[in-house]
Amino acid sequence: MLIALLTDLHANREAVTACLAHAQEQRVTRYAFLGDLVGYGSDPAWVLDTVMEYASQGAYVLMGNHDIALLQDERKGMNLQAYQVIEWTRTRLSAEHLAFIRQLPYRIEVDDMLLVHANAWAPEKWEYIDGIMEATRSMHATKAHITFCGHVHLPTLYHMTLTGKTGEFVPVPEHSIPLGKQRRWVVIPGSAGQPRDGNPAACYATYDTDTLALTYFRIPYDYETTAEKIVAAGLPASLGQRLINGE
Repeated sequence: MLIALLTDLHANREAVTACLAHAQEQRVTRYAFLGDLVGYGSDPAWVLDTVMEYASQGAYVLMGNHDIALLQDERKGMNLQAYQVIEWTRTRLSAEHLAFIRQLPYRIEVDDMLLVHANAWAPEKWEYIDGIMEATRSMHATKAHITFCGHVHLPTLYHMTLTGKTGEFVPVPEHSIPLGKQRRWVVIPGSAGQPRDGNPAACYATYDTDTLALTYFRIPYDYETTAEKIVAAGLPASLGQRLINGE
C-alpha cells in the first residue's frame, strides 16, 4: 500500500490540487490527511469538500487545532489573526462541513503506524514536536514503529535507535528513505498549504507499507493566485505574503 500523507492544508485550494494530482501520478492507493484542513486560506469549503470525498473512499482524516477551533467559542491559545480567519471560515461552511469536522479523531492507529496531528503523548493538547527532546517524548509515548504527524510546517524526520539515541535530519525531496524496523521514526511531511522553510512549494510525503520506503516531495503551485484570493476575500494580506515567501 502506498500512502500519501498531507497535513496542514489550510484551505489552500491551489496547493492541495497540485499535491493530489502529483500523488495520483505516483499511483498512491491510500490517503491520509493529518489535520488543519482549514485556517489561513480562502477556500475552506472546497478543501473540506475534497477531503470529505477522499474520506468516503477510505482516506484517513485527523482533527487539527484549526479545525477544532471552528467548534469553539474562545481562542484557546490561537493568535488573534488566526482566530479572525477561523471566524470568517465559519461563515463559509455548511452544517455538513461542521458535522464532518466534529467527528474527526485525534489519533488513528493502523498496523505499526500512528497518525496524529501534533504528537503522540497528548494529541489533543497541540504541543509541537520542534526538536529532538519532543520527538523522543513522542516516540516513548507509543509502541508504533512510525508516527506520522503535522502541526510543524517544516519537513523533518526523527529516528531513535534501540538504545534510545535520537537523531534528526532534514530530508531531501524525491530521495527514498528506508524506515528500517530497527529504529523508531517520527515523520513530519511539512505543510501542504503553508510551508515555512523559505520555499513556497507545497509539501507532502508518501510511504510504502510493503517496502518501508518514505519519500518527501516539494510541489510547485500557483501561490500568487492563492495570495490574491486571500486579499480578495478580505483576509489579512500578510497571510498571502507568507505563502509567497514560504514563511
